[in-house]
Amino acid sequence: MMHPLGRRDFLKVSAAVTASLLPAAAPAAEAKKPVIRKAVKYAGIKVNGDDLAKFELVKKCGFQGVEIDSPSKLNLEKLVAASEATGIKIHGVIDSVHWNDTLSHPKEEIRAKGLKALEGAIRDAAVVGADTVLLVPGVVNKDVTYEQCYERSQAEVKKALPLAEKHKIKIAIETVWNNFITKPEQLVQYVDDFKSEWVAAYFDISNMIKYGVPPADWIRKLGKRMVKFDFKGYSNSKQWVFIGEGDENWPEVRKALAEVGYDGWATEEVGGGDEARLLKIAAAMDKALGLN
Repeated sequence: MMHPLGRRDFLKVSAAVTASLLPAAAPAAEAKKPVIRKAVKYAGIKVNGDDLAKFELVKKCGFQGVEIDSPSKLNLEKLVAASEATGIKIHGVIDSVHWNDTLSHPKEEIRAKGLKALEGAIRDAAVVGADTVLLVPGVVNKDVTYEQCYERSQAEVKKALPLAEKHKIKIAIETVWNNFITKPEQLVQYVDDFKSEWVAAYFDISNMIKYGVPPADWIRKLGKRMVKFDFKGYSNSKQWVFIGEGDENWPEVRKALAEVGYDGWATEEVGGGDEARLLKIAAAMDKALGLN
């Protein structure tokens, strides 16, 4: 004998029938991985041979790019030829005199030398097809306050912006132990104050560990301002260590890179070396960055 359904039972049955007719829910989309290309500092490649031999070794060891110094004794035309022959990108140029001829120096003539070097690095970047010039903007010390470093370096970098815009080269401000920018909010403000797309952030993940803010937090706060990053390994208890042996917390770093949609270069800064050393570095980078 069948009994009529009560209202509550009717609603339950109706819900079950409706659910059975709906398409199965799609699985949660996997978080998009950051796009990361590995590079080495060109000055650290220790192998006998010309530029082409060095580029071939870099490629053999699993890297996609290099970063060069400026000024230097390198033959830029030969570098470009080696890059084109191997497909290894010269992704960036390092202003190699920014620690000596600082843009924050009390003497105007020293700042002028620093500006000339920065402009030279921009021109070199244009020649080799790089898209950034790495810059340490200044140094805070007994002769230069934080405010002076900020104001002087901003003034000098602004003078180089027309040239950077002309060649489509970003001036990428690096985080180092210069007693200047030690918090992510400071780097955000420093970059944003230029109000220019040709100034960006070059974050050194390991350099900033000792200042207490986790690298992943820096990345999230920098967001799209961060166009490239360096790393090695830093431990609060052991100081400088090899890649993957420090306090970087790479799983969280990778998560943060994905969240900000990172698409750029990761360049090692552990001294380079011969083929065996470069292979070891590449393997450690792959593991840290989740590329293997």
